[in-house]
Amino acid sequence: MDDGQRADRRVNCFECRHFFITHEPAWPYGCKAMGFKSRELPCAAVLRNSGEPCLCIEPGNGPRQGKKARR
Repeated sequence: MDDGQRADRRVNCFECRHFFITHEPAWPYGCKAMGFKSRELPCAAVLRNSGEPCLCIEPGNGPRQGKKARR
């Protein structure tokens, strides 16, 4: 991927395998790859602090499904 493609790429933490919800009201979002928790989505924090989109983004396995209800 060249620099032009990277600049146009929109990063979405909800699609990344490293993203997690902390369930801590002060720091609700986290990134396992970069090892931090944040009040904002990690991809937004990375962009705000570095000026570059997150380079650790890795597609996950899709949305997690809850336990299926028993019938």
